[in-house]
Amino acid sequence: MFGKTPQQESSDDSWAGSRKEWQLIEKVVMANTAELKKQRRWGIVFKLLTFIYLFALLWLFISNSDIGVGVPEKTGGHTAIVDVRGLISQSEPANADAIVTSLRNAMDHEDTRAVIVRINSGGGSPVQSAYVYDEIQRLRSLHEDIPIHAVIADTGASGAYYIASAAENIYANGSSLVGSIGVTAASFGFEELIEKVGIERRSFASGEHKTFLDPFQPVDPEERALFEALLDNVHQQFISDVKEGRGDRLVTDNDKLFSGLVWTGTQALELGLVDGLKSTSELARELGYPNTVDFTLRPSPLQQFARNLGVSVAETLVKLGATESIELR
Repeated sequence: MFGKTPQQESSDDSWAGSRKEWQLIEKVVMANTAELKKQRRWGIVFKLLTFIYLFALLWLFISNSDIGVGVPEKTGGHTAIVDVRGLISQSEPANADAIVTSLRNAMDHEDTRAVIVRINSGGGSPVQSAYVYDEIQRLRSLHEDIPIHAVIADTGASGAYYIASAAENIYANGSSLVGSIGVTAASFGFEELIEKVGIERRSFASGEHKTFLDPFQPVDPEERALFEALLDNVHQQFISDVKEGRGDRLVTDNDKLFSGLVWTGTQALELGLVDGLKSTSELARELGYPNTVDFTLRPSPLQQFARNLGVSVAETLVKLGATESIELR
């Protein structure tokens, strides 16, 4: 009478079992909630670190964009250095805008007493080279008290020599490669290949000679003559500017001088292509200002990163010779 009935005992056991289940569910939910909070906190931390990293990169790109490295405000007199290194091309560090800007910055510095254009390049674009040549000539006329000299390291050939010839004097090492006063353009022909593969070429153009550089068509003799005349015209401009820059120092009775051949520094001295055999530091000491300051504009980190990823397909094709590219080589 006073005890629990079987139904009550069963109900109590069921309630106890349900309570344990709910407690277990509650523990699981709490554990999952704690884990989610932990993940959320770490997610916020990682996002914050990523934001800080990207912000630091942006600051680095902006603060170091196209600047000369280590240019002091006062030096008491120095020799300014401007590098021309690698392929001379609008898409490369050795482009006319960068070189010209570097030269202007060097000439505008109140403590610059002389400028040395330090060259290590096998050439490149005739247009870019001509731009720099003209600017050196202009700066020399504007700043007659600040001489501009050129020093060739390993190589100062073709478009690089074009630039050097605008300087007051040119110096090199006895083993330097100098000259290569010529113009070249090269590509491949694929007209027989596409026939063997079974590819039909479809080309549409307006103008009789609009497609004369097409590598999938045979070269027409008339168009070959037209293109060679174009190259000869560029070559003659190159020769004319070198003669203007070097004057009577050139040994012009040598019929190979403008043939595109390259010479050692010692041979170049005999031909009047250079004025002496000196290094940059030797020349700076002789000029009386051994303290040198580099005014060369360097690519920003963002530009360098983009270059490291690779160049565009069109530029790659040009360099591989799949399309025509006129160069001073």
